[in-house]
Amino acid sequence: MNFQTLFKTNDIPGYWIIRIVLGYVFLVAGFQKFIFPDDMGPGRFAEMGFPMPVFTAYFTGFFEVLCAVLILVGLASRLASVPLIIIMLTAIITTKIPGLGDGFWDFAHSVRLDFSMLMAALFVFVNGSDQSSLDKKLFGGKADDDENEPSGGL
Repeated sequence: MNFQTLFKTNDIPGYWIIRIVLGYVFLVAGFQKFIFPDDMGPGRFAEMGFPMPVFTAYFTGFFEVLCAVLILVGLASRLASVPLIIIMLTAIITTKIPGLGDGFWDFAHSVRLDFSMLMAALFVFVNGSDQSSLDKKLFGGKADDDENEPSGGL
């Protein structure tokens, strides 16, 4: 992914709603790791068996907050979505898939938010930011702008 592709924007109507939902959920989740360390941060990570739970929880929380803010303002949204995708895949693999032994519907219920956030983060990765983003204000160009430019050939 080159610099130009990283900051391309799209014209999808209502796209800002996806940015707000994704940013809000991760902003809240990230801050909670610091505000409620026993229930949402290192205590929870230790309970789940993560190595170095203090580091892991705060590292995860830092990236959740940072990437959420970037997505909320629409700055480097594609890049910001990558850590969130990794976080959601890790959450699903480590905390949800083991619950498959309790039956599919219990699993489906417990994974619904994680799956939704993973899909939203993938959507942002694929589509970048929108017309109301900082990417658009700072770097211009829609995704199809280069396709409309003359190639300079015959």
